[in-house]
Amino acid sequence: MKKLPLFSVLVSSLVLLVAGASQQALAQGAFPQREVTIVVPFNPGGASDMTARIIAKGMESELGKPVVVVNKAGGSGGVGMSMVARSAPDGYTVSYIPVELVMHKALKLSDLGPDSFDYIGQTTMVPAALTVPVDAPYNSVADFIKYAKANPGKIRVGNSGAGSIWHIAASALEINQKVQFNHIPFEGAAPAVTALMGKHIEAVTVNSGEVKAGVDAGKLKILAVMTPERDPAFPMVPTMIESGVKLEFVGWGGFAVAKGTPKPIVAALSAALKKAASTDDFKNFITSRGMIVKYRSPEEFKPFVDSQYVFFNDMLSKMELGK
Repeated sequence: MKKLPLFSVLVSSLVLLVAGASQQALAQGAFPQREVTIVVPFNPGGASDMTARIIAKGMESELGKPVVVVNKAGGSGGVGMSMVARSAPDGYTVSYIPVELVMHKALKLSDLGPDSFDYIGQTTMVPAALTVPVDAPYNSVADFIKYAKANPGKIRVGNSGAGSIWHIAASALEINQKVQFNHIPFEGAAPAVTALMGKHIEAVTVNSGEVKAGVDAGKLKILAVMTPERDPAFPMVPTMIESGVKLEFVGWGGFAVAKGTPKPIVAALSAALKKAASTDDFKNFITSRGMIVKYRSPEEFKPFVDSQYVFFNDMLSKMELGK
């Protein structure tokens, strides 16, 4: 029998070892191999937390491994989001991403920005709704703006805190229409709506779900929503664009992982997220909280976040947050 040269034997053995190792790596690399953690950068019990928990349940059934939710509040979401941004890029630590992400640098809250993450997908939109008392002397956005122009600074618009998403919503309308409001901060949207119903202020631009009880009680009326399409919860209410104001303004939420996470892992998480966002449990919850189901894939979500970063930074540069 002809003997193979030692070099050939070594090469053949090396090829077999590499092939075996590759097969083992592929077998061990199937994602996920253990539980996945979703970090919510806010306190338990809020809309973001509850949204993430329903999504976690749906993703768990798709991934075949536990998906748990932990809350890391602080810094207007910066503590939790920073934790995920600094985590290992292996897909096992996911962050709920709120609209506040795109405002952090402008507000000097953190160095977080659109490029801090790889995106799994968007799940929700949160409509801002221009709402006034039911007996207010304006029944349309055009009437409201006409009154504001004739009475600069007299319309008191309540918000959920200086620099909050709903403060910025009112400022966006103010800047767009070249009018002047008197911005009144409250500790959250609920007390602002209570003040509106008590006629201590003239308007709010909070989430439509937060004024629904007042509308249903016949005390408030929504003049327009700032979403691109009408709010399914208020199908008779026009959008700002339909009302002649070229302005879209929405809050939103989605999910992301640390930058550099392998694309196959991002794809697996995205597929599970898409399935979770299509369940009846999720749709019913989102609708009941005055939000809108809006799924965007990773390829769609990243450009959207980038565009929102530009929009909000431009807007914040024109605002007086303490106003």
